[in-house]
Amino acid sequence: MAAAEPAVAALPGGGGGAGAGAPSGTVPVLFCFSVFARPAAVPHGAGYELLIQKFLSLYGDQIDMHRKFVVQLFAEEWGQYVDLPKGFAVSERCKVRLVPLQIQLTTLGNLTPSSTVFFCCDMQERFRPAIKYFGDIISVGQRLLQGARILGIPVIVTEQYPKGLGSTVQEIDLTGVKLVLPKTKFSMVLPEVEAALAEIPGVRSVVLFGVETHVCIQQTALELVGRGIEVHIVADATSSRSMMDRMFALERLARTGIIVTTSEAVLLQLVADKDHPKFKEIQNLIKASAPESGLLSKV
Repeated sequence: MAAAEPAVAALPGGGGGAGAGAPSGTVPVLFCFSVFARPAAVPHGAGYELLIQKFLSLYGDQIDMHRKFVVQLFAEEWGQYVDLPKGFAVSERCKVRLVPLQIQLTTLGNLTPSSTVFFCCDMQERFRPAIKYFGDIISVGQRLLQGARILGIPVIVTEQYPKGLGSTVQEIDLTGVKLVLPKTKFSMVLPEVEAALAEIPGVRSVVLFGVETHVCIQQTALELVGRGIEVHIVADATSSRSMMDRMFALERLARTGIIVTTSEAVLLQLVADKDHPKFKEIQNLIKASAPESGLLSKV
């Protein structure tokens, strides 16, 4: 998974062995993690990504892949480790270490089209009579999917037990979505979804909407956050049968650092500038405000 800053990593999968020698064209580096220190050779000019891969090859079975880490370089000038400088490239023998962060990273909530995926959760026909303000969230969900198509953002759609609960409602246009997947698990985080995410380089954020807020939305959000992905829940595009369940789920999720937002905020954050080539198309989507339904007083 791509890191938000050069020195902080949410580690990707990796493996393989590492030699301790330094053949021609390589530089010896001492890789330190926890109480361990292992020498290895890296190509001259190796940067941050190659160092991360080498750490994984040396210590992969001991690294918690769901944690975030800082890569540090031993600085002779200071006699201690310092955070790896931006743009660092190995040019001489050195010592680096991988340090797990003990504090939670601040969630800033930045969204960019290149690092965002939309998750549309279980917007199915059989839920129509049971979910509060279902027509409103269908309308907003369709707006979000139109925005995703305009901006080239991948969309993953799930359907909870479609054999019994029906397919996604006809008002939701699934043209061009990356994946439509049936499920029985409440969370959308299925092996097929994880595989689809792995095919999309640099994913940092998921925009999540659908039903039900306190069940499938909540469980999906918590699993994604546990995997180091920032989650934005679209409040005007998610609902439950019970407004009490919805309200307390959103409150709980916000306390965990998940961002509770609105469809218009998401779409305008993704374009970011009126000079964006797609701004006019997005502007046309949001000219009519999202429905001000009973969801408003129950956030």
